[in-house]
Amino acid sequence: MDVIDYDRALYYTHRSQWDNLLILMVRTDDDFLSKKIEHFLHAYNFERNYRIIQEELYSLLRYIDHATEYSEHNPELLEESLY
Repeated sequence: MDVIDYDRALYYTHRSQWDNLLILMVRTDDDFLSKKIEHFLHAYNFERNYRIIQEELYSLLRYIDHATEYSEHNPELLEESLY
């Protein structure tokens, strides 16, 4: 689990850098993060209902918050990911 992926996802989302977010989706080792990004980008590009886009965005942001908080409380997971 790489915390920098969550920081990048948050940054790219905040700055509307969808190309970089797509690249992150492909390169990250976190399958849940990848899936959340995929759902958001799909909704952003193809959905006409703004409520659904907003729900997917909030879902992505909630996951980033949860994963970041979890990794802060479990630093041994970060050490394991380095090896």
